[in-house]
Amino acid sequence: MGLIESKLASMGLSLPATHPYPSPNRTAAVRVGNILFLSGHGTGRQEMSLGIRQYGKVGGDVTEAEAQLCAKSVALAMMSSIKAEVGDLDKVRRVIRLYGMVNSAPGFDRQFSVIDGASDLFYELWGPEFGRHARAAVGIAELPRGAVLEIMGEFELHPG
Repeated sequence: MGLIESKLASMGLSLPATHPYPSPNRTAAVRVGNILFLSGHGTGRQEMSLGIRQYGKVGGDVTEAEAQLCAKSVALAMMSSIKAEVGDLDKVRRVIRLYGMVNSAPGFDRQFSVIDGASDLFYELWGPEFGRHARAAVGIAELPRGAVLEIMGEFELHPG
């Protein structure tokens, strides 16, 4: 077990199983040089960790606190995809950028707080130098399958 997974274990967290994509025309991750691009990972495709509410609108039937936990759970799913692609989370040098989409009820404007559930976990795991990242958090009228949120990410890998 590497350093990042050891940190997760000390937090009482573990990586969930990866979920295969339903079509051969897309994949969870694409590596271009030392950059790993992750497809959108959301709450609507598979059973999620942490006992989260997977479906609904934030600010409606899903609370902000529940949605933050959703973002944390999605971050764990993203890390599972990273590990499946490169073999070890310690191969990630830094978190570059997250793009979070939140299924928002009319009037809900705290998407930034929701996506902090993922940002805070990455920051805690990779630290202030390599865990701090660029980010967008936007409200969406609908997400596939009624998912609470979806997050895409970009990660720099160590050379070699």
